[in-house]
Amino acid sequence: MKSRLIKGLATVLLASGVMAACGSDEGDNTSKGEGSEGLDSKIVTIATGGASGPYNIIGTALAERYSSEFGVNSKTQTTGASVENINLMKQEKIEMAFVMSDVLSEAVEGVGNFDGKVENVSQIAALYPNYVQIVTTEKSGIESFADLKGKRIAVGAQNSGVEVNARNLLEGHGITYDDIQVDYLGYAEAADALKSGKLDAAFLTSGIPNASLMELEQGLDMVLVPVEPEKIKEIAQNQAYFVALDIPAGTYGNEEAVPTAAIMNALVVRSDMSDDDVYQLTKSFFEGLEDLTNAHQAAADISLEAAQEGMVAPVHPGAQRYFDEQ
Repeated sequence: MKSRLIKGLATVLLASGVMAACGSDEGDNTSKGEGSEGLDSKIVTIATGGASGPYNIIGTALAERYSSEFGVNSKTQTTGASVENINLMKQEKIEMAFVMSDVLSEAVEGVGNFDGKVENVSQIAALYPNYVQIVTTEKSGIESFADLKGKRIAVGAQNSGVEVNARNLLEGHGITYDDIQVDYLGYAEAADALKSGKLDAAFLTSGIPNASLMELEQGLDMVLVPVEPEKIKEIAQNQAYFVALDIPAGTYGNEEAVPTAAIMNALVVRSDMSDDDVYQLTKSFFEGLEDLTNAHQAAADISLEAAQEGMVAPVHPGAQRYFDEQ
């Protein structure tokens, strides 16, 4: 019996050696592909936005998925959103981020909020549209975009994507910051200020519905200010990322659809992340869309079919590999 056990062990060791040798022959020519487990990176920090916004809600669900699937330390970082997220990526303090396409376009071109081109940002996908939601109250007397002139308005956190598109839309209507009283407030702060009467109107650009506006709707005679499609088309001649969309009837108790501007969101990653890691992260993202939609319904507008439409930054090779497979 002892002899048979020794012979059996020798056979196993021999087979293991052959398999190891075969594996080492392929060595550097193989890369992690479909079904591979684990990542080279042990940390995947996802920069989002305000705590109550869709970026943070969807990002939290995504981080939980990455932690569970890959065994990495994945978490979200709440921020002032797009501009801050790009700068954090430039400083290599995060691995992934949600940003608006207008800010991403500025970053890769080195204009607007960026003194030079941001080289280490790559795009994974175009996501869902961010609707410009300009909110006021019935007693404010604001009925049109032109009525914003001379009013006290929250334009988003300073240097956020909200603030960038608010400024661009105001300027497109011939209104500068000198013509209004500007408050730099995020979603929740703007909603609170509207409720307390400290603001006349606020820009909240996000997927719909926005949680802060849903809460605001319950205790306030809330009004959505329209942005006319003809004006959006005119502004889009210089700011091509603007598109005309409607906030559907019933989103916030509004009886009719409200025309407004929208900007596509983007999921970006650091360019220096390995192709294998970004392939895995991209694959997991799209395979987990149902979970992300359960977290926030804005994710329902994300699709693999539309993910490559409206890209404004170079696509990371790892993400492109996944798209090519599909």
